[in-house]
Amino acid sequence: MDPVVVLALVAVIVVVFLVASTVRIVPQARRYNIERFGRYRRTLQPGLNLVVPVADRINTKLDVREQVYSSDPRPVITEDNLVVNIDTVLYYQITDPRAAAYEVADYLQAIDQLTVTTLRNVIGSMDLEETLTSREEINSRLRAVLDDATGKWGIRVNRVEIKAIDPPHTIKEAMEKQMRAERDKRAAILHAEGERQAKILTAEGTKQKDILEAQGAQQAMILRADGEAKAVELVFQAVHRNNADPKVLAYKYLETLPHLASSDNNTFWVIPGELTEAVRTVTRAFGDESAAPHTPARPEEAGGAGDTPEEGRAPELAAGWTAASDAAAAADEAGKQAAAAVSDAKAEAEAAKSPQTPRRGAAGGG
Repeated sequence: MDPVVVLALVAVIVVVFLVASTVRIVPQARRYNIERFGRYRRTLQPGLNLVVPVADRINTKLDVREQVYSSDPRPVITEDNLVVNIDTVLYYQITDPRAAAYEVADYLQAIDQLTVTTLRNVIGSMDLEETLTSREEINSRLRAVLDDATGKWGIRVNRVEIKAIDPPHTIKEAMEKQMRAERDKRAAILHAEGERQAKILTAEGTKQKDILEAQGAQQAMILRADGEAKAVELVFQAVHRNNADPKVLAYKYLETLPHLASSDNNTFWVIPGELTEAVRTVTRAFGDESAAPHTPARPEEAGGAGDTPEEGRAPELAAGWTAASDAAAAADEAGKQAAAAVSDAKAEAEAAKSPQTPRRGAAGGG
């Protein structure tokens, strides 16, 4: 091969290499640190960049987007001497590529160690219960410390979150028992409150029921009493308006005697002492007293004849009734005698009005 051709090919290759070494294309959200002869020169921005071949080289390639770093669980001692394992999640972003590459050797390891030491300082002043319930406070204190420390490294800590807090197994069992006891306590309290409310409502319902029943009974008694009062008033007005005499009242008294024994529960019936007086009054209404042969004499009238009180009581009634007769038979007998007395009194009155017909009493006397 011709040496000229070979030299031309070598020259072309060198030119292509030099052009390729001069042009650098940086992707979006990336930053390249350029060193010239081992010394930091500049940071390439996204897009097409030109560098000096051989003299300039890329030292570090950094991603300036927000990134997430999750640390491994680390043991931390609380104020009450309990060891808990805590792992955190860190959200950070590189703001200065030069400082991130030259101010710290490994910024992720530095952030991890700083997070552990800060956690031990913060949680060391809290007990277990406060640690479990103060995550927001721990996160804010961690972020303040990390943001202040990583600012000179060209890194901004946007957020720090505690992913998990794992107490010892025995503490977990004790906490579960405590929570179970608290739940059982709340359940018992709620059950007792429910029973209490149910009893109160039942008592209130019973009270309202009794009150309404009492009010209903009271209104019924008032209405019944008003009706009886009006009935008595009407009867009283009717009696006085018609000018009823004692004879009519005595007759009505005799009419009510059979009803005294009408009930099935009456096994003993006492004939009142006013019966003979009522019969005599009815007899007098239609004739003379002597015309009533069946009307017995009153005890005080018979006493003048030397009879005993037992002999002075109505002989006709006493003769017809015995102590063994029941109440119904006595009522019927009294009604029959009263009807017979009324019939005799009416007949005697008619005979007295008619002059042709002799009086029954006179005929009997002759």
